Amino acid sequence: MSMSEQQVFEKVVSIIKPFAKAPEALAAASMETSILKDLKVNSARLVDVVLEIEDAFEIEVKDEDADKVKTIGDAVKLILAAQA
Repeated sequence: MSMSEQQVFEKVVSIIKPFAKAPEALAAASMETSILKDLKVNSARLVDVVLEIEDAFEIEVKDEDADKVKTIGDAVKLILAAQA
């Protein structure tokens, strides 16, 4: 089942939620929201976020692709591309 960009976005936000140290930024999250800067996710925890994304969407994220995930939109695009 292919998900819409909005569905993927909402799921990514829910995955990031436990790791985010800035809940007010998460509440106002957009595709441009920086996971590290805006949401204050520790860079080491970003690995956990990617692992959670892999499990949730049943995809495999290559390390070089994971390194490019800076914003919520980056994660959404990566997931949509993997599902295509």
